[in-house]
Amino acid sequence: MNTEANLESSESATEAAPAARGKLKRTAIGRVTSNKMDQTATVVVERRVKHPMYGKYVRRSKKFHVHDPENVLVIGDVVQIKETRPISKTKSWALDRVIENASE
Repeated sequence: MNTEANLESSESATEAAPAARGKLKRTAIGRVTSNKMDQTATVVVERRVKHPMYGKYVRRSKKFHVHDPENVLVIGDVVQIKETRPISKTKSWALDRVIENASE
């Protein structure tokens, strides 16, 4: 009887685990630099990397084309983006949420 209860609890725990539902999507936070394309915006994601020899922290940046279906993004917005299936040749990220609107 005890083993059945343990079995049921372990089954429900595996169903609730996020890894069991599928692969987790990568996310990144960046700033919108261009919104001139239809349903697409360019987002720059910056990170700080320590220089291997001198130890100074250097900013490295990467541009991503992000799918924005409602064209809601404005230059200067801080957004969270998530990885998705390839939508076009250069676009494989989608808008997750707007964190901070650009000040006007």
